[in-house]
Formats: sequence, C-alpha cells, structure tokens
Amino acid sequence: MTAPLADRIRPSSLDEVVGQRHLLGPDAVLRRMVDSGHITNMIFYGPSGVGKTTVARIIAQKTGKTLHKLNGTNASVSDIKEIVNSLGTFGSMGGVLLYLDEIQYLNKKQQQSLLEFIENGQITLIASTTENPYFYVYNAILSRSTVFEFKPVDAADIENAVRRAFAIMEQETAAPIHLEEGVVEAIAQGCGGDVRKSINAVEMCVLSTPVVDMARLVTMDAVAQVSQRSAMRYDRDGDAHYDILSAFHKSVRGSDENAALHYLARLLVAGDILSPCRRLLCIATEDIGLAYPQAIPIVKACVDSALQLGLPEARLPLADATILLCTAPKSNAGCMAIDAAMADVKAGRTGDIPAHLKDAHYGGAKKLGRGLTYHYPHSYKGHWYPQQYLPDEIKSRVYYEFSDNRTEQAAKAYREGIQALWSKDGEKEK
Repeated sequence: MTAPLADRIRPSSLDEVVGQRHLLGPDAVLRRMVDSGHITNMIFYGPSGVGKTTVARIIAQKTGKTLHKLNGTNASVSDIKEIVNSLGTFGSMGGVLLYLDEIQYLNKKQQQSLLEFIENGQITLIASTTENPYFYVYNAILSRSTVFEFKPVDAADIENAVRRAFAIMEQETAAPIHLEEGVVEAIAQGCGGDVRKSINAVEMCVLSTPVVDMARLVTMDAVAQVSQRSAMRYDRDGDAHYDILSAFHKSVRGSDENAALHYLARLLVAGDILSPCRRLLCIATEDIGLAYPQAIPIVKACVDSALQLGLPEARLPLADATILLCTAPKSNAGCMAIDAAMADVKAGRTGDIPAHLKDAHYGGAKKLGRGLTYHYPHSYKGHWYPQQYLPDEIKSRVYYEFSDNRTEQAAKAYREGIQALWSKDGEKEK
C-alpha cells in the first residue's frame, strides 16, 4: 500500500473511467478511434485529476504500443532522443506511444525534436496539458495533432468513485468503515471535479480516523478537515483565471446579478481583489457607459473602498458595484465609437485638420490662415454653431450612434433641439 490509493485503483478500461462521456461514450470519436486500434497524435487538454493519464495508459494497452512517459517539467532533448533510439528494437515492435505530460513546459526546440518522428508515424504522441494548447503548444505540433478537451467531472459521477474507494479501503484495512450521512456527497462536491483529489480525500479520511470497537466512523468533520478549499481551481496566470473573469464580465453585461456574484465570489475566495476591481471599472464604461454615466464614479468609489478595506470586508463594496452594474441600463455606444475612430486612424484615414481649428495663439498664425473662420459656439444660442470639425477626407464620418436608452435619447433630443435653433436664414446669435 505504498502507492496512493488513486494509483492503486486506476481504471484498466475505458468503461471504468469516471466521466468524460463526451469523449469515451460509445458514439464518441475518441472511443471509436481507440476501439479501431488506429490512433493519431493527440493532445489531451483539461484540468488535473480528470483522467488524461489514465486514458493514455489504456490506449497504449489496447493498441499494443510500448508506452513511454515523460513530464514536460523535467524532460530534455536527450530524453526524447533516448526514446527515438529505442525505435526498431524488440521492445518497440508494436510501435511507440509517447505520453508527454505538461507539454506546455517544453520549449520550442524540445517540441520540434519530436516532429520528424510523429510525422512519419514512428512515434505516436499523446501530449497532455492543463493550459490552453492553442496558446502554449507550438503550431507545428498542433497541426499534426487532434485536440481533445477533458472536462471537470460532475459530482454525481464522482460519488460512484468515492463509494468504490471507501469499499477498497475497507478491504485493505480489514476494518469495517461506517460513513456519517452526507460524507460521500461532501467529498464529491468538494473536490471541484477532480476525481484523483476525491480519492485522495477518501484515503486521508480513512487513515486519519481511529478504529473504535473494531470499526471506523468517517465523520463530516473529518471530511471538512481534509477538503479545505479543495474545490478551488484558480491560477492567476492560467486559463481558470481568465475564464472566471470572462464569465464575470459577460454575466454583468447580460444583467444576471446572481451569476456575476458567483464568479465574483470565486475570485474573492481565491484572495484576488485586483482583478475584479479592474474588470468592474472596465464594465462601467464599456457596457453601461452613457446609459447611466453616474455608474462610473460610483464604481470607482466602491473599488477605492475595497482596496482600502482589503478582504474580507472588500466583498461588500465589490458586491454592491456588481449588482449596480447588473441592474443598470446598458450601452456600448461609447466603446463602439472609439473603436471605430481608432480603426480609421490605424488605417490611415485621417487628413489635415481644418485651418479654423488649428492653434492660433502665436505670432504669424493669421498669416498662415490659422483660426480665421472659427466660430466660438458659446456666442450663439444653444452654445452651438454648425461648422466642420473633421478633416475634409472624412468630414461625413459618423462614429457615435445614440443608443435607445433614456439617457442617450435625452441627449439626442437636446442635440436636435439646439440644431433646430438654426433656420435657413443663417446664424442665431444670443
């Protein structure tokens, strides 16, 4: 019993793998490929503890290939060359399957050293990564591989693995194990979709529970002690961080305060204050903007309060800001307007600034024709004068369109009102 329980009870067939039915179900592409005995180079992408390594082992067994395993954190080019040198030997008669765990840690040269051999079929590569392969795996490897995404396992599926783990621990320890009500569900729910973590929790619960009257009673208190914060999947530099922020932003934009509070809670429980603060400031201008301009200073005040308070009190102003933005009217008119203007500038659609708008506060400006025909808007009714402001080349360009919310429609009505002060006869002075 020196190996961890999760390794001792590792599945030996695809039917025994917990979860991943979208990959391993009877009609799934990966399952049909494995059952046919003909596999291609693959990349397994997903969080830890969801079966990537287990499935690779089973594939090697079913296809009769010799399994070599390397880990990207410590593998070198010489390790890869050693596997290459084994090609054609008696031990690799059925072909070689290289399982490369955490491929994202290999540099470009190390990954490229595999290309020749995976391209000609001498080595079948199954690489795994917890990070998005489209960001971390070089295109030369990606173009020769099929990406399969492994997902966190549902708690309902994990419950079966937890019960099996308790049953095996009971056999191995030769002492009956009794479970307090809710233990199985608590472990399954608290592992965050990680099957290995749930089985490790079972082992820790059993080994830390003393034998009393020839039996063990695993309590909810024991589960709580071994499962502290175990459901958190969070890495400020990883996919989980950006996925949570994306879900948070989109939930606020979609006016779903319950979902937004959930994702905010994930960030705060992980101790991250700065990320939601920055995102709330962005949302206030990007998605609410001119529909409710007061949201911008209110959110800024909430963010300042949160940063001064720190956790746990910071949760209060951040929750208020989140709910405010969720329930506020929405407008992205300002965002769309500046993006359109910047697109023109980047594309070279600029032109010379009209002479009447150029700086005229220096000697000789009049000789250059600067500011001669400029009309000071405050000198006219409505504080407006119909003069050209854009360069000639784009003088008719429209970047901002009034949205249909009350605030912007009021601004539109005001604009139309002051323009109406002008008649066909010309200027309307104060």
